[in-house]
Amino acid sequence: MFFKGVADVNGGDLKFLSEAPASPIHHHQNQITLTPESLLSGWARLEQCHHHLDPVPDMQIVYGRERIRNLNIVRSENIGRAWVHENSVQMEQVARNALICITAESRALTAEGNNRYTLSNGPYMRRFLDGYYPMRVSMKVRMEAPDLHFSDINPKSQPGFSFILQGNEIIYEALFEGELRTRIDFSTTSP
Repeated sequence: MFFKGVADVNGGDLKFLSEAPASPIHHHQNQITLTPESLLSGWARLEQCHHHLDPVPDMQIVYGRERIRNLNIVRSENIGRAWVHENSVQMEQVARNALICITAESRALTAEGNNRYTLSNGPYMRRFLDGYYPMRVSMKVRMEAPDLHFSDINPKSQPGFSFILQGNEIIYEALFEGELRTRIDFSTTSP
């Protein structure tokens, strides 16, 4: 999977893919829950799983030091050893069809003033040496703050990036190479 011609390796520019590669790719699955407390503190509950990790001797998933707390591994399969070290999940002996799931709190929500909030995530990437390879990201954002309403999402829907608003959930799917950053804007009903 890593051995493409040099001209075919993505150098980091975001490129959405309209079709998934034939073999399974890294699938980064997230659920973020926004509560009334999230509106005050910026911290939200995070549940995250990584499916189809690449079989390598050592791997790490690194989170922004100031944006993660209470990081815990809740499930791992086909991984020799996995542990949390500060703001990262470290893994050894990652085999084919490896899976790891974590829970944490993520400080991803920012109050913008005037009853407006932004949920920023990423960069999501699957990087090896100097190249970026196909990746799938699934996100479900649950709005459990009663007065919180969806306003906008960036990037916009296009082949390789789709989203739906379903009740109190925002769900998006992305298939891409490079670095993906997402932004979801919210507003609250004025008190």
